[in-house]
Amino acid sequence: MSKTVDLAVIGATGTVGEALVQLLEEREFPVGNLHLLAGGDSAGQSVPFRGKNLRVRELAGFDFTQVGLAFFAAGEEVSRQYADKAVAAGCSVIDLSGALAQALPIVPEANAEALAGVHAPYLLSSPAPAATVLAAVLGPLRDQLGLRRVVLNAALAVSTLGRAGIAELARQTTELLNMRPLEPQLLDRQVAFNLLAQVGALEEGGHARLERRVATELKQVLGIEGLKVSVSCSLAPVFFGDSLAVCLETDKPVDVPAVAALLAQQSAVELVETGDYPTVVGDAVGQDELYVGRLRAGLDDPAELNLWIASDNVRKGSALNAVQIGELLIKHYL
Repeated sequence: MSKTVDLAVIGATGTVGEALVQLLEEREFPVGNLHLLAGGDSAGQSVPFRGKNLRVRELAGFDFTQVGLAFFAAGEEVSRQYADKAVAAGCSVIDLSGALAQALPIVPEANAEALAGVHAPYLLSSPAPAATVLAAVLGPLRDQLGLRRVVLNAALAVSTLGRAGIAELARQTTELLNMRPLEPQLLDRQVAFNLLAQVGALEEGGHARLERRVATELKQVLGIEGLKVSVSCSLAPVFFGDSLAVCLETDKPVDVPAVAALLAQQSAVELVETGDYPTVVGDAVGQDELYVGRLRAGLDDPAELNLWIASDNVRKGSALNAVQIGELLIKHYL
């Protein structure tokens, strides 16, 4: 990439925002001027980038005509308030909040070609980490499997809730290990040494908003007509890394060795051999790859495929996918 683009990262002091800035440097993203933006409480902090400490500025009042591309990683409310303003100023937007129904979700491993159907300034989204990870694994398998249904059980890290979630798990763990009474603050109950059956408030039909988001985005990215998706999200007492148990229903018997061979060819996938399995702590956290294991057919249905995926939710599931979308834009469209 020889040309450069002036960028803005909104939410630069959050867990995903910091990972975005780190990846922009690691991958030698063709940044011209980099503007780090956040809300008033975080403005004034510094974030390292290419040997310098860049000061984070207040988002309110920022002139988006200064940049050609903006990453929104500051939550739904901020995206709703500022993303349209950025696009109106001629700035392309990659949103990570899931708040913008009109944004086109992109996972480069699964639907990069969809970018050809939209125009600048682009309004795109990086899906929820679980949807991103699952789409990246299933995208190359679509034609071979003939997918009919996806059943996902996702054990999500507390970093799904941002820095507040990380702090809550750390505080609860400290209190319990020191034999002090536990008083949950961010959550309504104990998460340390526990597993919570839902992430966020429930909506109509008993589904959490995040579960609906994952299902919707997965369908949009895979683009398989009539695909059924069921999602259950739980909150696990780990700081980083999501663990996905996936069951696929297909329209024909599954050739498991052929599926394994195809997965092994994917640069984004690290296939763990039979007899072993990946974990977030031992394998995935801090890595760009998706760790896939426990590949097997159904117990009594040859048209069923089960697998396990461990991934870094902040790095691969969020920040890296957004940066890769940006790389595609700069290489082919901007």
